[in-house]
Amino acid sequence: MGLARTHAVALLGLTGALVEVEADISGQLPGMVLIGLPDAALSEATERVRAAAKNSGCPLTHNKLTINLSPAALPKHGSGFDLAIALACLAADGVVAAGSVGSVVHIGELALDGRLRPVPGMLPAVIAASRLGHRTVMVPAGNAAEAELVPGITVIGVASLREAAIWHGAELTPVPVETIEWPTEAGPAGNDVVETGSMDLADVIGNEDAILALQIAAAGGHHLFMLGPPGSGKTMLAARLPGLLPDLDPAASLEASSLRSLAGRGLGRSLVTRPPLESPHHTATAAAMVGGGSGQIRPGAAARACHGVLFLDEAPEFASAVLDALRQPLESGMISIHRANAVAHFPARFQLVMAANPCPCGQYGVAGLECSCPPSARRRYLARISGPLLDRIDIQLHVNRITAAQLRLAAEEPRLTTSAARERVIRARRAARERLAGTPWSLNSAVPGSWLRSRHLRLDRATTAALDRALERGGITMRGYDRVLRVAWSIADLEGADRPGVEQLGQALYLRTG
Repeated sequence: MGLARTHAVALLGLTGALVEVEADISGQLPGMVLIGLPDAALSEATERVRAAAKNSGCPLTHNKLTINLSPAALPKHGSGFDLAIALACLAADGVVAAGSVGSVVHIGELALDGRLRPVPGMLPAVIAASRLGHRTVMVPAGNAAEAELVPGITVIGVASLREAAIWHGAELTPVPVETIEWPTEAGPAGNDVVETGSMDLADVIGNEDAILALQIAAAGGHHLFMLGPPGSGKTMLAARLPGLLPDLDPAASLEASSLRSLAGRGLGRSLVTRPPLESPHHTATAAAMVGGGSGQIRPGAAARACHGVLFLDEAPEFASAVLDALRQPLESGMISIHRANAVAHFPARFQLVMAANPCPCGQYGVAGLECSCPPSARRRYLARISGPLLDRIDIQLHVNRITAAQLRLAAEEPRLTTSAARERVIRARRAARERLAGTPWSLNSAVPGSWLRSRHLRLDRATTAALDRALERGGITMRGYDRVLRVAWSIADLEGADRPGVEQLGQALYLRTG
């Protein structure tokens, strides 16, 4: 009878904390007690571990086992502690080497037959272990490729508890088992993701103003609102915005990959390199949008869209509380989920794209069609998108249906492709990055208005005359004033100009006021 310990990782948002798993054998009466603030799924680990150990050929002792998860005040969620609990118990009983078990971080869920199931959040968990000074982790074979994405870490992938015990010195005969792989299809949390690889900007016919607005939005990282009747191409345009964005840099790639892993989506053998596109259904709740959960806190669509695009189609159909929940992330780039005993933080630096019909029937303002909605219904419909939220949208554009003449003309003229537009966007972002060198910002949309209006980038009065008049007349707010300046700088970068002129500022003001 003895005491043994090993380590596991508890995740709270993307932040991981090291948990010491202690197992102690005492007394003659049988029993197994798990303490240390476990949730319901973790409390059931005692039954899973005992059955898995028996079916793996290394049953646990019949004496009383006490397992402590320390620090005891830290909330612990999920089934990823199973492997650490099982090996700590076996080490306390002398079946495996206690020194070997104590030097490795163990993460994994046990099946009743002893096999190891992959768990979500493996990438941020291994990153946390590395940050806290550990260099060896043992994980399910189905998670091994994902864990190996973290540099400087020795990853031991095992398919079963029996294989893990043998690695730690147990005198058992190896028995081959079938590896439980991570599901190839996204689970329930992945239903909102949209694949954009085959969508080209050249597919869009007409709507030259909207295509230019997409490029401006991509160049500066600006939010976009498109208003227009059904069939005008709003969804098609929004789905092509991620293709205009450059590849993610290493830090953004690691952050986006960690969020994808935490959401329960497989990563395979490579990090995410392209900006994601999330498009939740209009029935989504606030928890589905920003994150939450009664047990373990999971990222919502806004967090999963980090470094990419969050597209809300039929935006007025979303609940007002759900839309307003995005106001704080749009300003801070961070989502904080508060619970009674913990606070989880998720990065949320996404581009918001909203699309809406002009009225409930969608025909208002369409030539040749009659709208059946009374004026009060039209006002109520668009009023579901609150003024404070719209005030945070840099570009507000009206999109029209194309005519037969535009269709014939478009067939005869070459159209801009996604690759060509992306090159323009990359050059514009490079210009902004060079201008903002030495500052914490790299995108125009992130630059504070006070800095744009200071001596660093201040424009002369003749250039800002129209914008000043709009502010004086109440046409825009002070926040809107700063956002027009940001869009003007993005237009100048896209056109290769050193600084915005009257034309760029006028175009930015038009895109702001629609």
